[in-house]
Amino acid sequence: MAASKKAVLGPLVGAVDQGTSSTRFLVFNSKTAELLSHHQVEIKQEFPREGWVEQDPKEILHSVYECIEKTCEKLGQLNIDISNIKAIGVSNQRETTVVWDKITGEPLYNAVAAPVSPGPSVPVAVVPSGSSVPAPGTSSVWLDLRTQSTVESLSKRIPGNNNFVKSKTGLPLSTYFSAVKLRWLLDNVRKVQKAVEEKRALFGTIDSWLIWSLTGGVNGGVHCTDVTNASRTMLFNIHSLEWDKQLCEFFGIPMEILPNVRSSSEIYGLMKAGALEGVPISGCLGDQSAALVGQMCFQIGQAKNTYGTGCFLLCNTGHKCVFSDHGLLTTVAYKLGRDKPVYYALEGSVAIAGAVIRWLRDNLGIIKTSEEIEKLAKEVGTSYGCYFVPAFSGLYAPYWEPSARGIICGLTQFTNKCHIAFAALEAVCFQTREILDAMNRDCGIPLSHLQVDGGMTSNKILMQLQADILYIPVVKPSMPETTALGAAMAAGAAEGVGVWSLEPEDLSAVTMERFEPQINAEESEIRYSTWKKAVMKSMGWVTTQSPESGDPSIFCSLPLGFFIVSSMVMLIGARYISGIP
Repeated sequence: MAASKKAVLGPLVGAVDQGTSSTRFLVFNSKTAELLSHHQVEIKQEFPREGWVEQDPKEILHSVYECIEKTCEKLGQLNIDISNIKAIGVSNQRETTVVWDKITGEPLYNAVAAPVSPGPSVPVAVVPSGSSVPAPGTSSVWLDLRTQSTVESLSKRIPGNNNFVKSKTGLPLSTYFSAVKLRWLLDNVRKVQKAVEEKRALFGTIDSWLIWSLTGGVNGGVHCTDVTNASRTMLFNIHSLEWDKQLCEFFGIPMEILPNVRSSSEIYGLMKAGALEGVPISGCLGDQSAALVGQMCFQIGQAKNTYGTGCFLLCNTGHKCVFSDHGLLTTVAYKLGRDKPVYYALEGSVAIAGAVIRWLRDNLGIIKTSEEIEKLAKEVGTSYGCYFVPAFSGLYAPYWEPSARGIICGLTQFTNKCHIAFAALEAVCFQTREILDAMNRDCGIPLSHLQVDGGMTSNKILMQLQADILYIPVVKPSMPETTALGAAMAAGAAEGVGVWSLEPEDLSAVTMERFEPQINAEESEIRYSTWKKAVMKSMGWVTTQSPESGDPSIFCSLPLGFFIVSSMVMLIGARYISGIP
């Protein structure tokens, strides 16, 4: 019996999309950007202590191999020849930190990470000191909080008039980024200390760990990262595009454990095992940069917003580093080739987006599934004057106000769960507008439209609300896998691969769903200004700070002695007037 004929589709490109909750491998047609097949594996998160979040680097690596094998099997069932896969790109959760032994290939440690949204004065929990270190062989993911005391200690060493950390990296000193996690490991994990002393240790974010392992590991694995991931470590000078000696000395990081920094699009090495052995790994981007590329935001002023647990907004600022006066981060967007120019971005984060929907489901119980929120909101089509500020652990960009707490205000007897559901969706949109307004002020380039991706974009009510509140069109690609697509584009475009052209005239036309504003500008501004009033009401709820932070109690506004004396005078006066002897 003749074998079935394999489909001929032209060059294909694979992409590893490694996130905090899952790993996926996706295969695209490089000529049409069509997604042909994919496979996903869930990843465990471990919580050995409150505020500590960890993942097993070996589990992550095994999940990548499993996803590649399963996807190749699915392609075979579709009669697609896997020999047409010409390159592989990697996209990854960015700040998660791994330290491993280059002799044995084994992870050494637990690492350290950050709160939901990075920035100055981030409200975070402080982990009590003196607890035992968790078992080795895990990596701390980006929302781990254990490094707060490390940050507080380091911040005292930065001159007030010379924040060289921010000027060199574009980042505030925060638990969010890799340098403080690595510092914590060096201070607390003996296995890491010993490996560094014996010149056996290698450090990297998840991309480095995967590329080193996939290209051979202990047998000649390539220890590298790309400029986008390096720019999130707080050790990388975003102007010179090199590891910075002063920063490494400040954090006490030995430079010999750092990976080589490469562009986001070049051949790093070849797969050394599995179904795709011999295929080059030639693209590498942090997840948010990958989404920016996948959305084809190659022009200055183009921006994308990814709607997930929180929101991540990136705006392409071109070859220029734009430093924010409004609490945004300056970061490397991409560098698509060794000899290609670097592009920068401003990044802003909304801490609570999809998380507010889960809160309504898990804490209030007004919905059974996250998808029900759209149905509830559609029933009323308005919040009826109800506003929801989900400042569960303070306000993030552009306010950076840790004393704020969540409020629902504007309630009447008429308000029901449908109005609260609508207000929750509006809250995501209002927070996005605040970030985009800050970007507009920093860049001086008003956005003509916003490109969107992420799980929440399937909610049509949310997308229409976003267009109304921004008063610009919101554009959603019909193919939602923009992060993986960005990694595949970088890999396919690499010199020596050359199967994916990034020239504007060659980029595949992507089908888009467009949401136009359906209210007038005046109504949009009224709703936004009312939201801002609600935000102000949310501030100052936590009043445990020192008197300098604005505690309104009388003991903070009057000297204690004066208060006691005046009270005694009033008491004596009262006794005299009442005639008590």
